Amino acid sequence: MMAGTPPVVSIVSKKGAGKTTLIEKLIPHLKDRGFRVGTVKHDTHGFDIDHEGKDTWRHKQCGAEIVAISSPWKISVIKDVAEEMALDSIVAQYFGGMDLVLTEGYLRAGKPQIEVFRNARHAKPLYSPGDTGSLAALMADSEIDLGVPWFHVDDIPALGDFIATRFLAR
Repeated sequence: MMAGTPPVVSIVSKKGAGKTTLIEKLIPHLKDRGFRVGTVKHDTHGFDIDHEGKDTWRHKQCGAEIVAISSPWKISVIKDVAEEMALDSIVAQYFGGMDLVLTEGYLRAGKPQIEVFRNARHAKPLYSPGDTGSLAALMADSEIDLGVPWFHVDDIPALGDFIATRFLAR
């Protein structure tokens, strides 16, 4: 597959439009095509993946700055940072060997973006015609011309073809 730092494509939308659902459908499609895919979820409100009372939580509570839990099948690391890591740093440090990194969010990271839009959830997309910035494509439940390729929200194979051609050409 690809060497070096993998391309990053951000899945963006207003709240509740279906970013996670799109990623859940897109990953298996890309994996079936032979691509190794990683993801980064952006949470501007902070998060906690450790559970109160568990050993790793207890380690963190008593002052460990980095806590890792490892098994034969996976590893997870919780690390304090002085400030939010830049997306490029996260990808370079943790996603070597991937062909593609999909992000959920990172609207302002300057990466190519695919917006998810559903008429039932919002009056209009994030982007407007002529003001598309980093927008590479639109996944929507009805055709909207923003000057970028449009795909129906259920047409995962077409989006997969677009991503493979545009970002994963070998």
